[in-house]
Amino acid sequence: MNVSTNPYLEGNYGPVAEEITATDLIVTGKLPEELNGRYLRAGPNPLGPTNKDHHWFVGDGMIHGIRLREGTAEWYRNRYVGSRALSEHRGQPDVQGPNWNDSAGGPNTNVGGFAGKTWAMVEAGGCPVELSYDLETVARNDFEGTLPGAFTAHPKVDPETGEMHAMVYAWAQWLDHVQYVVIGTNGKVRKTLDVPLPGMTMLHDMSLTEKYVVIYDQPVTVDLDEAFAGKSFPMKWNPAYGNRIGFLPREGSPSDITWIDAPMGYCFHPMNAYDCENGDVIIDLCIYDSMFNQDRQGPFGDGMARLDRWTISLAHRSINAVNIDPRSNEFPRHRASRTGKHYRYGYCASPNPIDPTAGWPTIKYDLETGSRRTFDHGPGRAAGEPVFVSKKGRVEEDAGWLMTYVHDLGKGTAEFVVIDAEDLDRGYVARVALPQRIPFGFHGNWVKD
Repeated sequence: MNVSTNPYLEGNYGPVAEEITATDLIVTGKLPEELNGRYLRAGPNPLGPTNKDHHWFVGDGMIHGIRLREGTAEWYRNRYVGSRALSEHRGQPDVQGPNWNDSAGGPNTNVGGFAGKTWAMVEAGGCPVELSYDLETVARNDFEGTLPGAFTAHPKVDPETGEMHAMVYAWAQWLDHVQYVVIGTNGKVRKTLDVPLPGMTMLHDMSLTEKYVVIYDQPVTVDLDEAFAGKSFPMKWNPAYGNRIGFLPREGSPSDITWIDAPMGYCFHPMNAYDCENGDVIIDLCIYDSMFNQDRQGPFGDGMARLDRWTISLAHRSINAVNIDPRSNEFPRHRASRTGKHYRYGYCASPNPIDPTAGWPTIKYDLETGSRRTFDHGPGRAAGEPVFVSKKGRVEEDAGWLMTYVHDLGKGTAEFVVIDAEDLDRGYVARVALPQRIPFGFHGNWVKD
């Protein structure tokens, strides 16, 4: 790899060199025996060479996974996600399956289970890639031939219907619209709807309520001059575009969308959203003051996100924004059965990319009482996205386990950890030392057997 001053290629952002498999991992503490399945997380791992202009979001995709069974940690694996670039690098035939936008890269943003398959996903148009149980690439899979074009890294599964909802964009192919996609429980697309936009926003995520699909039309847009010049990531801060959110009735058309001007800023990740009895909508979200303004290689150089609550009046087309926590907050999660519904508890990571000796704690929010609890992983120990897994047979909202990878920046090592979401003061329920460093990455999920 070329020598670089790009901070998103150095330290724990830097890639690992090998794909490995390690078995019979050592567990400190006791893994809950009910946890039978795989914790998977996606992230970028550039094959190289790269340069100082490399953007963190476009690195080649790699999945890091750990398999748990009856209180044991059976294996850890890291595998590249198949792509044209990886195939060319290895001198192999291209990955099978449709590549509708002729993308060279593979999914690097999210990974999870749906309709009996394991899916690696990326935003901005790339086709999902199906993985085997052992994380080997099977093929590009456009939901069995039913997806007409782009997909996203951030679909939402409706806990009542089991269907998956997505808002997708494809900046190089679509410059005037995004698309709403619904995938049925059989793993096939049952609905698509084009939504016109005045420009091509970076539509990273979406929200879902029982009534609405929430569309984030934000001031990070494609710079056409940079796109035509061949820049791999031509998105930049564009406050003149404005910031607004749209409320599309689930079975509505574009003419039914209620658009509401929003406070200036950018949100990668909302925590959750739900409808109120009076017709308002509540959205809790991690929001930055600006994005890709001074820092054009990654998300953290212009400042960190805070956690806010927006109370939106559709009747008055207004937003009342209240800060929940001014501290750094990202990668918000909640109990999946509360998606789109009134909920009480949320969980975030608190990144500190400025000081490598500082810890990145995990924070639990009680959104009814306003209280919050912090799980301190220790100096120089950086926790990622806290994935919530319900405890077996328990229906209380916070009755679950939080699991994530923790990176020890001083030692250059990584652990998989399990925390009791009901009792953060309990400390680690279990820790599993992993055989290599895991670079900072993006999103993942628990995929039960």
